[in-house]
Amino acid sequence: MNLKTLNYSDVIVSFVVVLIIGLIIIPLPSSFLDFLIIINITVGINILLITLFTKNVLEFATFPTLLLLTTMFRLGLNIASTRLVLTQGNAGKVIDAFADVVAGNNYIVGAVIFVIITIIQIVVVTNGAGRVSEVSARFTLDAMPGKQMAIDADLSSGLISEDEAKERRKNLQREASFYGAMDGASKFVKGDAIAGIIITIINLIGGILIFSVGQGMDVTEALNKFGKLTIGDGLVSQIPSLLISISSGIIVTRSDDNNTFGSAISKDFFPNPLIAGIVAAVLFIMGIVPGFPFFPFFVLGLGFAFIAFKKYQGEGLAEQKLVEEKKELLLLQKEQELEEDDTVSSFQVEPISIEIGYALIPMTDDSLDNSLMRQIINIRKQCAHELGVLLTPIRIRDNLQLAPNDYCIKIKGNEVARGEIYPNKLMVINPENEEFQLDGIEAKEPAFGLDALWIEQKDKDIADIHGATIVEPVTVIATHLKEVIFSNTAELLGRQEVKHLLEGIKEKYNVVIDELIPDILRLGEVQKVLQNLLREQIPINDLVTILETLADYGMMTKDIEVLTEHVRQSLKRTIVKQYLGPDGVLRVMTIHPEIEEMISKNVQKTTSGSIPVLKPEIITQIFDSINRTHQRLTAENVQHVILASPNTRVTFKKLISYNFPNLAVVSLNEVPNEVQIETVGMISLNDM
Repeated sequence: MNLKTLNYSDVIVSFVVVLIIGLIIIPLPSSFLDFLIIINITVGINILLITLFTKNVLEFATFPTLLLLTTMFRLGLNIASTRLVLTQGNAGKVIDAFADVVAGNNYIVGAVIFVIITIIQIVVVTNGAGRVSEVSARFTLDAMPGKQMAIDADLSSGLISEDEAKERRKNLQREASFYGAMDGASKFVKGDAIAGIIITIINLIGGILIFSVGQGMDVTEALNKFGKLTIGDGLVSQIPSLLISISSGIIVTRSDDNNTFGSAISKDFFPNPLIAGIVAAVLFIMGIVPGFPFFPFFVLGLGFAFIAFKKYQGEGLAEQKLVEEKKELLLLQKEQELEEDDTVSSFQVEPISIEIGYALIPMTDDSLDNSLMRQIINIRKQCAHELGVLLTPIRIRDNLQLAPNDYCIKIKGNEVARGEIYPNKLMVINPENEEFQLDGIEAKEPAFGLDALWIEQKDKDIADIHGATIVEPVTVIATHLKEVIFSNTAELLGRQEVKHLLEGIKEKYNVVIDELIPDILRLGEVQKVLQNLLREQIPINDLVTILETLADYGMMTKDIEVLTEHVRQSLKRTIVKQYLGPDGVLRVMTIHPEIEEMISKNVQKTTSGSIPVLKPEIITQIFDSINRTHQRLTAENVQHVILASPNTRVTFKKLISYNFPNLAVVSLNEVPNEVQIETVGMISLNDM
């Protein structure tokens, strides 16, 4: 260790700990013992005041260790004073002063007070503080997973930064460690109190025996002398111990993390002026009852009346201040709006956002278990896991121009979806079309367009008995939002998002990234390939395979469509896996060879890719053939795709993408050899 970096406080604490151990061994003069006893009392008072002014247990995280050191310090002083009492019959001026003040000339009274203080410390304060520490430690540990999830949720939603999340996790761990340490440290205080009783008995009996038998002192005289000294020594030890016991009880029973104990109790003990006024009235009435002392009741009544008056006056000032602050805030907001009118950020649109009517605002309350905020966090996580895209935080805004129950989803400032929600009702979808009578509002499920009904909460059991699907209002919005995101993920994946994805894997796979960008392909070209994959619902979780494929073929061609097809072939297991039936068979609709030949001969290259140039009647016949087979297979609940040749896959997908956006088109090169293929239909022209 570098001596220059050594903190002076570390050196001082080290010497103090060694000194505490030395108290047990080295005899001390009575004058030095007086000085140490005063230090002990001062430390106890200081610790008590620190706990009263502490706003959070983490502000005094060293308290459990300090509790052990102060306990050992008191025991060392006990041993030092016992040595002086038994050898010299004198333990210094401080102990004599405590004995004179508390016991006077009657050491029996002092003994009773000493026993009472000890019982209070062991039975009441120490036991209570230990039990609270034990329960707090258990509850803190049980609550840690939930608090960790809350931190992760705030981090995912963008409410806090990564550094703030680390700090919160660290504080959470420190809090659990604090209560766990306090559970054990409370045992030290209890043991200290018991040791104090034993040492006091030893002082009394040992002093009487030594000075009566060994030095010829009269037994009564020895009893008076050592009874007084013993009580003084015990009180000097137990009073600081009681102060620290009370401190430990105060700090472990704190429930307000934002205020000191004094601020919290003044707020809780006098919540409003009415209570203080009633207490003052009761005290005045009791003061005039015959037999009761008038003056104490009258003084206390005046005190509570004064508190009631000040609280009432303070509430009026607080309300006036609140009104003024609101006015200032409105003026400040208007000034900021005027100032921001000419800034670039003021008119930039969000990648994706939700606008809601005022009746839907309560659904955004983050304290609810099933709030819209939490659903959005889950959707972003699903998008990351299922598609490999980390979306930017989704903003929620209220829009007074919308109907109270309406919401709309916007992508880059443009509305792409809209729906109507009834927050206090439930949506019922009847998949079997079973007829049962329920009163409600007819509607369409916004994500999939299914017939639905908004019913009252009381009718939930009836709908459940009939096997209907019951959906919470928040879930309706969340499902709609998820479908919109999954349908438009390619549009949401910008260069900035691609850069974040690459930075996330660069630590482990920096070789392929450094080779590919910018020497072989630019970042924008990689983005376009990823967008092409996402347009056909192909996840980009396997970024390493995608980048390595682009590095392999990027030197040969810069054609984005061709590069995308090479990447698709590298991801063939990922692509086909989502279309396999329960039996592991890929069921396909094949394309008649004449249609494929016709398409391959009539391809036109444009800025938006390869487009087939066919006669309208030919396109109509192709669409009719697809529609007939697709509807039949859908009715039979057969999962299927269109199987095309590698040369025509891209062109054919572009041809049908508008009319059949959810119908996948795969090429023969994208089907692994081990996958079994079953033909369930063929796309052909009417006259073929």
